[in-house]
Amino acid sequence: MSTAAASSTSSAPDFARFAIGFDHRDRARLHALIDEVLDSERWSEAAMVSRFEAAWEAYQAAPAVALSSWAGGALAALGFAGVEGETVLCPSNTFMATPLAALHAGAEVRFVDCNREDLCMSYASFEEQAERHRPRAAILVHIGGHIAFDSERIAAYCREHDIFLLEDCAHAHGASWNGRQAGSYGDAGVYSLYATKTISTGEGGVLVSGRPELIDYARDFRNYGKPGFEVRGLNFRMNEFTAALGLVQIERLPEIVAWKNEVARAHLDPAYPNRLELPEGMTSGLYKYVVFDWLERSTGRVYDELCHRIMGHDVTLPNSDWAAHNHSCVPLYYRPERGDRE
Repeated sequence: MSTAAASSTSSAPDFARFAIGFDHRDRARLHALIDEVLDSERWSEAAMVSRFEAAWEAYQAAPAVALSSWAGGALAALGFAGVEGETVLCPSNTFMATPLAALHAGAEVRFVDCNREDLCMSYASFEEQAERHRPRAAILVHIGGHIAFDSERIAAYCREHDIFLLEDCAHAHGASWNGRQAGSYGDAGVYSLYATKTISTGEGGVLVSGRPELIDYARDFRNYGKPGFEVRGLNFRMNEFTAALGLVQIERLPEIVAWKNEVARAHLDPAYPNRLELPEGMTSGLYKYVVFDWLERSTGRVYDELCHRIMGHDVTLPNSDWAAHNHSCVPLYYRPERGDRE
């Protein structure tokens, strides 16, 4: 059964057709917020970014720093962790942005295998590599919209062994496990607001952390280290127009996640029995709907090119190799109603 057939009734939204996760019913509110920015005569380092950060903090229940990209947040977190000249563990089954952030922070990257069940970092492989390489930091990537199944075990190991844990939450908007959100397991989490993400500002990122000193560091890092220049940062500021869009998007996020889950349960689950199964109590933001089949009509694979192969690392990661060639992503896009552009 194809997703097109599953959504063929005249009253159902065409969730298989690509759409950026923006609700066009929010146009008037967004235009009003942009007018506020225009009226303020301040297009950067002003009130809208602060309002967006406050809204994200209210949703996440953790302090938040808005940045111009995911990379800015990752570099801030890794700079705070002091990874220069040290080793960082990273899954190979991720986008190249993840290891590249560690490399640009001055670290050596060592790759870790994933689980076949969730496509995310394997605790067994992580523990083996941590014992071998004694890393300063590790990056735990939440793949496809759900929380990595081994998050708590990896986080506990990192706490015990003084390893800084950065969560790559680029896919994990709206993900939770028994009420605990992505970004709350490690020392920091970084979300992407790139154009295709569950909620988007076109470009942008958000860092969250329960460590006040890390939040202060990230705020300095995104603005060249001003005012004292103790932090060796660059320009990763989010502008006020982007923040206005972000404010609308974070307020809409719970509805988007609920909508996508309703569609998945009603239309996709019956058609795809060989899908990725979540543990009890976990909610996925469904950035990707993953099935362990090779589908002709799909949005491809989450990742089919592994980072350790791209970078030429001579390491054996059998689960990552298996995952890259044994799953597909069924189209699922937020379309709350027909005529949503009216």
